[in-house]
Amino acid sequence: MAEILYNYQGNVYVNLTNKCDCSCQFCIRSHHDGVGDADTLWHKKDPELGEIKAAMDAFDFAGKEELVYCGYGEPTCALENLIESAKYAKEKYGLKIRVNTNGLGNLYHKKDIVPLLAEVVDSISISLNAPNKDEYMKVTRPQFEDAFEGMLAFTKECGKLIPQVKMTVVDVLPEQDIEDSRKLAELLGVELRVRHFV
Repeated sequence: MAEILYNYQGNVYVNLTNKCDCSCQFCIRSHHDGVGDADTLWHKKDPELGEIKAAMDAFDFAGKEELVYCGYGEPTCALENLIESAKYAKEKYGLKIRVNTNGLGNLYHKKDIVPLLAEVVDSISISLNAPNKDEYMKVTRPQFEDAFEGMLAFTKECGKLIPQVKMTVVDVLPEQDIEDSRKLAELLGVELRVRHFV
């Protein structure tokens, strides 16, 4: 059975769904069945809200301040469970909420979901992956033709409503691409974080 909550590099993560609207070339799920202390993050079917809450109630959050929504799928694809379980985690366990996302939630749901996220999310990390549309489409392989533009628009909206917003790239990118990504993030009024490629 797949883990719903798991520990990874000192943080607690929520594996909410296996649905994803991208097929990134570097995605860890094409190399490993699990990460951190999870043997597998592949759900036979996505967990229901009651199962997510039960997993939280069974988990020891001692010494933990933040809960990160990031698993083997895009958390905004399970938006209702994300919002409701994040509310539960904040109210019952006093945890801050971070969401790691590909930034395509507005395209996926065909509406602006940022105000909903802003009700519960303290910080959001958006995968930029590449500083221009051609490279982004090649690396990310999203379902949407306007994914790059959609992700940038989503980031801008998050910057208005969510306290901490970062875009991320992995450190395997050429130095010039990283610099161009930094400039793009600055234009949108957010930080860039360079992640180590695992």
